[in-house]
Amino acid sequence: MKNILRFVAVALTLLVWGVMAETQQPGKVWKIGVLVSTSQSLNASRDEALRQGLRELGYTEGKNITMEYRYAEGKLDRLPQLAAELVRQKVDVIVVSGTRVAVAAKEATSTIPIVIAGAGDPVRAGLISSFTRPGSNVTGVSRLSPDFIGKRVEVLKEVAPKTTRVAVLSNPSNPSHGPGLKDLELGVRARGMMLQSAAARSPNELESAFGAAVKAGADALLVMPDAMFHSSLARIVELAAKHRLPAMYDRADFVEAGGLVSYAVNIADLSWRAAWYVDQILQGSKPADLPMVEPTRSELVINVKTAQALGLTIPPNVLARADRVIK
Repeated sequence: MKNILRFVAVALTLLVWGVMAETQQPGKVWKIGVLVSTSQSLNASRDEALRQGLRELGYTEGKNITMEYRYAEGKLDRLPQLAAELVRQKVDVIVVSGTRVAVAAKEATSTIPIVIAGAGDPVRAGLISSFTRPGSNVTGVSRLSPDFIGKRVEVLKEVAPKTTRVAVLSNPSNPSHGPGLKDLELGVRARGMMLQSAAARSPNELESAFGAAVKAGADALLVMPDAMFHSSLARIVELAAKHRLPAMYDRADFVEAGGLVSYAVNIADLSWRAAWYVDQILQGSKPADLPMVEPTRSELVINVKTAQALGLTIPPNVLARADRVIK
């Protein structure tokens, strides 16, 4: 009798466990939104770096995360609409890169966490209160460290030593460019050169911006970080070559496309590092309490073929410092 009762008890236990297994809710599948100013092809390395970072932290697409991508294809006026779409999708976190993209996401939601994978000055843009205590739904990795501007000017002067007037391509619509220009002017003047503004709000204004700068006597160019410029990189490289302007860029993509030199962070590394913030937030941390960090890895890339076309000889010591030399 005892054996029968024991058998019945075990059977009932197994039955209860079976019912519980069938009715138990599956593990949480987090939804991660990614908002991009450019195209899928231009952002491919960053997308893969983010996915790689998430995989290393134990996240697998289709298992415990899904990814919702929105690409503006260079049409920055679409950013608010695309950000609103991600909000309606009820994503758990939004990953962005670039100041204007971050601003669009912040304007779309004050509750969904936003992780920056590289942007200008988030404090000046009103995205956070401070790096140590962001105080809002925004945190992540900045794109510029304090010495970046001065270093770009320094390298530009080394590769084009005859430069006396530097044209700075900026976008008046970018909230970080106004203060950035002031810092840049100090760096330019400290190295015995003058600064010449070259402003463009849209791709249609690029040619006139270059023409005006050259007419005013500019003999070199420095391009500020901007989503519109990144989407128009081929055109900007073409115009720099047309006007024979030695140019310093903020992304290696420009140099790969035929630009002269870039001194920048490794942008794919920024997206990889952003994965850590996503993980912390999904585990319950609040963005307001996660300090933002500055980039730690810089990359100097030089296109020797372009230098030769401009009649420049890159000093051996500069070539020795380069992380990549394109021939």
